[in-house]
Parts: sequence; C-alpha cells; structure tokens
Amino acid sequence: MGRSRYKITQIDAPHFITLTELHWIPVFTRPETVEIIFDSLRFLMREGLKVHAYVILENHLHLIVQSEQLEKDIRRLKFYTGKQLITYLVHNNVKTILEQLAFYKKAHKDDRAYQFWQEGVHPELIQNEDMMCQKIEYIHQNPVKRGYVELAEHWRYSSAKNYQGESGLIEVCKSW
Repeated sequence: MGRSRYKITQIDAPHFITLTELHWIPVFTRPETVEIIFDSLRFLMREGLKVHAYVILENHLHLIVQSEQLEKDIRRLKFYTGKQLITYLVHNNVKTILEQLAFYKKAHKDDRAYQFWQEGVHPELIQNEDMMCQKIEYIHQNPVKRGYVELAEHWRYSSAKNYQGESGLIEVCKSW
C-alpha cells in the first residue's frame, strides 16, 4: 500500500480509512468527479468489497471497508480513480488543479506528470462494535462539523441516509 507505515493487520475485518487528495486540493466539487469514486466502489463491491460507511468531501473521503483482499482493493481504488480523475481534469481543461497536481507531485513519482492521491491511507482496524459506531458517527458528522449541512443525512455523498433507513447513492453493508 505504497509508502505508508500503517498496515492492514487483520484482512477480514472492517477498517476505517481516509483517502486524501494531494495537498488537500478540492476536486470533489462536481458531481462528475464524485461519480468516478462511486463507479469504482460499485465495481469493487461486485468483486467482494464491503462498504460499511462513507463520506466524500471536497478534498478527501472516509470509508469503513472490508474485504478478503483489502490492501489490493484500496490500491485498485486509488489507481483507477486517480487515473480517471486526472483524465477528467485534462479533458475539461481544469488547468489550475492540474498545475497543482504537477507541482505537489512527489519527486519519486517520475513516471507520471501528475499525482492525484496523497500516499497512504492509515487503515485503522475496527476492533469492536463501539469503535464501529464511533467511526460511523465520525464519518456522518464530518459535513455537519464543517458547517455544510445541519443534519448528516442531508449530505448527498454520505451513507448517513442508509443508516436512516433511506436509499443512499450506493448500498452499504450494515452488518459487521
């Protein structure tokens, strides 16, 4: 999983992870860029990834995910979405963001013009039900704490609706 010093220690258990845009650049401000994340998650879910909770904000996302090949699935998610998001930015001529992605790219990434994601994901093993509930609450309250919405379920790009018994943008696994 890149150069992260954090490791997935129990591959069959849920983990809380954060994916952060390089230098916290706000890219997830358009429905098209968020849909790239959802498309990748849907694909990985068909291949066995369980998504327990999620929130996508303008420059990062939090997930609670589980898979028998979690490290590989996270790597695939970052690779595919990074490539697709850069393609989207190039196609739509979003020069300011592309210039930042080139400027902040790590020197060892000399095989590409841009770097989309920060390295690592800092996976945290969900050790028990209390921790799972705390992390789900943290994820869902993130847009509320930022002042974007008053109620967590009002944030479109979150699993909060799923936990209120409504349909969200993707299905989540609420059993763990």
